[in-house]
Parts: sequence; C-alpha cells; structure tokens
Amino acid sequence: MEEFEASTAAKKTKTIYISTVFGIAMVLLMVGMLGLILVHANNLSRYIKENMVVNVFVDEGARETDVLQFQRQLDGNPLVKRTQYVSKELAARNLQKDLGEDFVKFLGVNPLSQSIDVYMRADYANNADLTRFANELRQNPLVKEVKYQQSLVEQMNKNITNISLVILAFTGIFVILSVALINNTIRLAIYSQRFLIKSMQLVGATKAFIRKPFLLYGIWHGLLGALIATIILVGTLYLAYNQIPDLIVLQNYYEFAIIFVAIVLLGIFISGFSTFLAVNRFLRLKIYQLYR
Repeated sequence: MEEFEASTAAKKTKTIYISTVFGIAMVLLMVGMLGLILVHANNLSRYIKENMVVNVFVDEGARETDVLQFQRQLDGNPLVKRTQYVSKELAARNLQKDLGEDFVKFLGVNPLSQSIDVYMRADYANNADLTRFANELRQNPLVKEVKYQQSLVEQMNKNITNISLVILAFTGIFVILSVALINNTIRLAIYSQRFLIKSMQLVGATKAFIRKPFLLYGIWHGLLGALIATIILVGTLYLAYNQIPDLIVLQNYYEFAIIFVAIVLLGIFISGFSTFLAVNRFLRLKIYQLYR
C-alpha cells in the first residue's frame, strides 16, 4: 500500500513538473513571437527607408566621366547607402517598359536626362536630413534638379513610429503577464511539495539546504522550457521563409540570436526567481497553515 502511494505521488509530481515545463515553454514562445515580430517590423522599416530613392538629375551638357566622378563622391558620403547611375538610354528603356510603347521613336529624340539614384541610410531617411542633403547637392554645378517624395517620407516615418510604439507597448504588457503566469505555475508546482519542505525543516535542515534542489530544478525547468520555445520559434521561422521567400530580405541572424539568448536567460531567471520566492513562502509558514 505504501509503495503504491509512493508511486502515485511520484507520478503526480512528475506530471506537475512536465506541465510546468510546457507552461513555461508556451509563455516564452509567445514572448519570442512578439520579439520576432518586433525585429521584423524594425527590419522592414529599415528596408523601406533604404529603398526610398532620391533622384539627382545632372546638367544636359555634363560629361559621363564627370557624372561618374560625382557618383563616387556620393558613395563616400556617410548619409548615403548606395547609388546607381542612370544613363539617358537606361532611363528611356525603363520608361518604355512602364509605358509599353517606344516614345523615343515617336518623338524622334530622347528627352530624358542622365541621373543618379541615391539611396539613403535608414537613420537619415527623414525630411530634415533629406532637405539638408538636397540643398548641399544643388550647390554642385553638375546638378540640375533633386527630387524626392517629401510627403511620402513624412507619412512613412509617422506610420512606422506609431506601429513600433504599439508593438513595443504590447510586448511590454505581455512580458509582465508572462512573468506573472510563470510565477503562478511554479508556485502551484511547489505547493504540491509543501509538506516535504516542512518535513525537511523539522528534521533540522537549513533553509539554504532545502532551497538548493528546488532552485536547481527550477533553473533546469526554465532552461528546458526556453529550449522548447526556441526550437518551435526556429521551426516557425523556417516554415515562414519557405512559404514567403520575400521575407529573406528581413533576415538578421544577429538579432535572432539575441532574441533566442534572451528567451533562455528570461526562462532561467523567471523560473529560478519564482522558485526561490515560492520555497521561501512555504519555509515561513507554520504547520497548521499548510492545510489552508
């Protein structure tokens, strides 16, 4: 009979710990998902900003060698990510593709100017920096005109800021809820061991001695939960990139690694700290309070 009860208790304890690990894993999975959404949103905003073009039209009489020299100067500008030289012929081909007809043959002459497409770094893709940059370019004798969509830049930056703030706020709220959920899950698991904790205390075991195995188990469960969450996140990313190949432009392995490491550390810290608090709570209780 005693062996049966001991076996039943052991199975119950194992079930509780397994459910604790998976509970931690699911909570950390949601936190990781939000982290990946935040990273992808940030990378998407950077990608959009760095693909917004500033058209620099050069003077009709400018020689191609001078224009290419000017392009090299722009490439050395810290505000510029990259540039592309567009000759009159290339500009005509691009416009013909858009219009669907040969306008050069119709007009008898190519009216387009050679230009340089300038792509700014994401940190400088705002109206203040773009206006200052455009004014500097206009001072160059080769430059005839500088064009960029000012209203689009302003609206884009406004929308990106609003979306980022919403995601950040949502992530912060969910992290707080996650800590609370993991803490409650671990407290319930430790609750099932309250009589064991009190028995060890009654036979003279020190608080540090009693806490140690529970803390080790707590850290181990947090690590296991974090690893399960990380494996699921990696699988989700793999499937997402297979289904939506265009997402490859938003890949950033360094940022992904930071998220995965943060999940592991968060799981270990929350689980260990919650275990410490729960064990301390039952160490302070009187025997008669254990039955409440």
